[in-house]
Amino acid sequence: MQPLEKISDQTTARFVANISEWDRVLGGGIMPGAFIILTGDPGIGKSTLLLQVAHKLAQQYQVFYFSSEESLEQVKLRVIRTIGDATNMLFADEGDLESIVATAQQHKPDIMIIDSLQNCFFTKSDATPGSISFLKEAGFALMRLAKENGIAIIVTGHITKEGVIAGPKTLEHMVDAVFYLQAEDQWNTRVLRSVKNRFGPISELGFWRMMQEGLQEMPDINQQLLQEASYAPGSVLISCLEGTRPLLLELQALTIPSKFGVPQRVITGVDHKRVVLIAAILEKYLQVKLSAHDIFFKVSGGSKIQDSSSDLGIALALLSSYFQLPVKEKSLALAEISLTGQIKPINHITPHIKEAERFGIHDIFLAQQQTVHSTTMKAIKFSNVYELVKLFVE
Repeated sequence: MQPLEKISDQTTARFVANISEWDRVLGGGIMPGAFIILTGDPGIGKSTLLLQVAHKLAQQYQVFYFSSEESLEQVKLRVIRTIGDATNMLFADEGDLESIVATAQQHKPDIMIIDSLQNCFFTKSDATPGSISFLKEAGFALMRLAKENGIAIIVTGHITKEGVIAGPKTLEHMVDAVFYLQAEDQWNTRVLRSVKNRFGPISELGFWRMMQEGLQEMPDINQQLLQEASYAPGSVLISCLEGTRPLLLELQALTIPSKFGVPQRVITGVDHKRVVLIAAILEKYLQVKLSAHDIFFKVSGGSKIQDSSSDLGIALALLSSYFQLPVKEKSLALAEISLTGQIKPINHITPHIKEAERFGIHDIFLAQQQTVHSTTMKAIKFSNVYELVKLFVE
């Protein structure tokens, strides 16, 4: 035991891979002694991403790569296809965790990668590889190895049909960080999402494009999102903060008179109740009979949003489809809507403004009380939902 004043407060330098998408999602790089798990669907690109990260890290640090799923010959073929060479990296097709831990304790590398944990085993244990008891034992052994020796350990893990880590809470509680690699088919991209990170922000996103030679970074994903925006009736752009990164997303609404007794509500990418609530507010105060219309609503690209700053965008998308008139091109909506029909300002608007300016947004729809400073965008402000009709009715 030590008093607080005798504990060192020296900041430990992180292992930076100089891959901007990776380093940002991890909070600025890998913390020495961190125990990290990377998971995702089979064939999603976990091994490819880790090889590329390890290749960059090996230029400054000692990296051990243990493959329990592929032979060394198979790993070499992947290396040749994706990164060309693997100077300063050491490989082993070892699955015995006792041997892996002993090797790491002897040589003390800076970073150790195990691909994958579920294919490893203990020779002196009756625990079945991949079982809950095995994962508990393996997780504890690797956690102690990381903390006692200052070795950053990254393991890949399998996920279940439900999309969670196999042996879910067992591993999630033991590791320092959990990252999911997911596919977005519309853009042929891979999205790295932070869901737990003791050394950085959560909900961060990193984007890569899957290519023949491996994963290619997409630092300007918003450029692609804007290029695919339709600006048709029912289409509205919003900005959604994912971690520290604003994403410019397109909301798409379709409203048609219902031919059935109960109007349909087909909504994806945003909370079903939020869209229904906004529709009810518009009907109450603007007398637009959305309750007699089928409503189909989605967020383009398969993204999911939870931020209440999308309220104004949802309202404008519904009204745009209802009146069959498009919203201004290169415009962005950022505001909340109260149950009384008041347009409310959002918090932390500065990152959204900077991103909108960067990609040439001309007009931004805001609450009357919202303060913004922009030399390139025109602020169009509203105090309540009554004023929204002016955009569609001359």
